[in-house]
Parts: sequence; C-alpha cells; structure tokens
Amino acid sequence: MDKIPSVDLRDFLSDNPERKQKFVNEIGKAYEEIGFVALKGHFLDDTLVDDLYGEVKNFFEQPVETKRKYEIPGIGGQRGYVGFGKETAKGFKKGDLKEFWHFGQYLSDDSKYKTEYPDNVIVEELPKFNEVGKEAFQMLEKTGQYVLRALALHLGLDEFYFDDKIAEGNSILRPIHYPPITEEPDDAVRAAAHGDINLITLLMGAQGKGLQVQNHNGEWIDAIAEPDELMINVGDMLSRHTNNKLKSTIHRVVNPPRELWSTSRFSIPFFMHPISGMSLNALDNCVDENNPKLYEDTTAGEFLHERLIELGLIKK
Repeated sequence: MDKIPSVDLRDFLSDNPERKQKFVNEIGKAYEEIGFVALKGHFLDDTLVDDLYGEVKNFFEQPVETKRKYEIPGIGGQRGYVGFGKETAKGFKKGDLKEFWHFGQYLSDDSKYKTEYPDNVIVEELPKFNEVGKEAFQMLEKTGQYVLRALALHLGLDEFYFDDKIAEGNSILRPIHYPPITEEPDDAVRAAAHGDINLITLLMGAQGKGLQVQNHNGEWIDAIAEPDELMINVGDMLSRHTNNKLKSTIHRVVNPPRELWSTSRFSIPFFMHPISGMSLNALDNCVDENNPKLYEDTTAGEFLHERLIELGLIKK
C-alpha cells in the first residue's frame, strides 16, 4: 500500500446498515494492511480547531521561563509542559526536536481514578487555553470511541467491547511545537521513527508534509490529510491485544527542506489509552495455528510504565 486510505465516520453513524458495514470493512482492511486511515466526519468543528491552534500557538510563544513553570517534576511528563529535546524515541539516543504540552483525562470528584492520574495543569496566563483544550479532548475521545466500536465489530466482538475500557481511560491530548531549526540537526529529527504506545492515536495537523509512515515493504510514504480529516493509527496496545492482526505502524516526522527550517510546525495528537487494568492479552479469536501468540500477557498500566522508562520520561 502506497497511500493512506480515507474513510468517513458518518457512514458508521448512519442508520443505513450497509453504510455502517462499509465503514467497518474499510477501516478494518486499512488497519490490517497499513495501520493508518484519514478520517472525515469526526466531532471537531472548524471553530474548535481554529481556537485550539490559536491557544496552542499562544502558549508556545510564551517566554521559556513561563513555560518552565508548568514543567511538573516526578510525573514522567504526563501533564503540563515537557521542554525541547526531553523525549527520545525508543532505540534512539538523540532527543526529538520538539516541545509539547499534555492535557489528561477529566474526572469527576468521586472517580476511583482521581488518585491514580495527575491533575491537569492550569496555565494562568491564558485562561482560554485550558477551556479549549478540555473541549477538544472530549470531542476527540468521542470520535475515538466510535472508531473502536467499528474495530470491535471487525474483530468479531460485541460493538461496545471497548466502551468500559476507555471510559475514564488514561488518554492524553498532546499539542506539539516543532520549533524552527536554527543549526545543523546532527542526526536529530523532529520525531524519530516510532510506534505509539496506546490503543489508537487521533492526529490533528497532518495537512502538510512531514509525517511519514513505513509500509510493510519498508518504504516510507507521506501521510498527508485533507483539511477536514484526522489521521488515525493503531497503537502498540491494540496491536498486542489483537495479536498483530491490526498493525501498529512505524511512523516519523522528518525535518523540512533547509529552505523551510525557519518555520514552526504544530501537530496535536490525541493518544487514546484505556484504564490501567485493561488486559492486553491476545484475544482468543486472533490466535490460531497459523497465527501463534506473539506477546506476553500484560496490562495497559504495566505496558505504559515500561514504555515511559524506555522513552526517558520515567527514571528507573
């Protein structure tokens, strides 16, 4: 496959069983073959997208001293600000050429996860930043829920199989700023080749060149979304749970041509995580004599902790 397939969530949401099944077939095939789709018909409207990008740019334009106020020690970067070059892709020594922010799950006061997840960090200088971030988080979470319902049907499971596993899940909305490149990068790239940790990732900001996906022939192909599309890919947790039936695809963000080094790039992925107790053990109907079990049993919480150590965000 040398192009990212495009699908429309409105097919799945329609009352027409044929359209709904068409969406299930299309996204299932894409995730088995390359692990990425471009999705139209999501729940983010244009005003919310514009507001979010505006607030994100406002934050990253703040002085370094202001941003560092929101770098919270001891939580592995799970909330608030993470400074330039702090994250390193698995297997790489150079830090990625980016800085980012984390919005996390919004919980009721009586939620049993209230003590498990760090609190969201409030930016005092930008009152709208947190309000817009929360709304975007919730619309992306809603979109992801329907994508997972379609994938459950593709896998032969009950349509609502994932619902209780993602309700109050440890999801993350990560606005990323790739600053202008001011000197020779010395082998560092904006985001080195990696697979995502989580169930699925919903990405805003893949409208320009930069994001590349590695297909099953080892070739890098550009993943460019239309203005009204999100790029959505399978993460390692879902790949493990389906015994690699659904593929977690390696992807990267390459540096722009030298003449564009002076430009910033912004992208905003939503990493959809389940609750920590979700079993990632291979589904029974994804294991047979032709597809033996590939991974050891683990939970989402154990797997996340292990990967955050590998990324350098948690110290052993």
